Amino acid sequence: MQSLEIIPVKGINEVKKGDDLASLILSACRKNNLRIEDGDIFVVTHKIVSKAEGQVLRLSSIVPSKFSVRSGHHVGKDPRQVEVILSQSRRLVKMVKGLIISETPQGFVCANAGVDQSNVESGSIVLLPKRPDESARKLRASIKRALKKDVAVIISDTFGRPWREGQVDVAIGLSGIDPFVDYRGKKDQYGYSLKASVICIADEIASAAELCMNKLDRVPVAIVRGLEYRRADVPARMLVRKPARDLFR
Repeated sequence: MQSLEIIPVKGINEVKKGDDLASLILSACRKNNLRIEDGDIFVVTHKIVSKAEGQVLRLSSIVPSKFSVRSGHHVGKDPRQVEVILSQSRRLVKMVKGLIISETPQGFVCANAGVDQSNVESGSIVLLPKRPDESARKLRASIKRALKKDVAVIISDTFGRPWREGQVDVAIGLSGIDPFVDYRGKKDQYGYSLKASVICIADEIASAAELCMNKLDRVPVAIVRGLEYRRADVPARMLVRKPARDLFR
């Protein structure tokens, strides 16, 4: 049985467009006297990735369409926010009071296409990274180059869940880690051969890291240490269930 350690990386200041995220994260690690080890997993909230990549819009610059105005009245949202959500959606799933569920160009089905107004300057709105797997790869490469350590990177976001109240953090960008542990074909302690158990450890890691980050403490990065995992470059889009196997699409 493994013992895990989750270490919050404190002291990362407000991130701006063009900032070198790897430098900011490693500087904060040094200030906290954190020595990075081989196998460490950096969990990074998408918000600071999006800010560094310029995925932030001012609502005052948005001109809503007539459809966005009507939809805004229907769901009780600012029509400018609705316009941004629609621009970040390739498929609308459901629109109800206070909520729009859509599929993003990255393939994620989530609330408001991942568009968020929390932890950002008033009057601004943050989008998902355009290519979160690529963002994770670049961040991992920079950390490996600086430290000569074999680490993994998970970019996380907060999603709601079918059948369950409350939100959890999930992986939307990956580098250096196989997101799945496949138990199919293995036998349990009673000799039963497992047939369907494929555990998404990437989402479990993201959710565990959120316990040390949360939404109010300005801790956008945590390090998960002690987990045994297979090194691989499996993109986070592989976590999205294919339409043929999605019973609720």
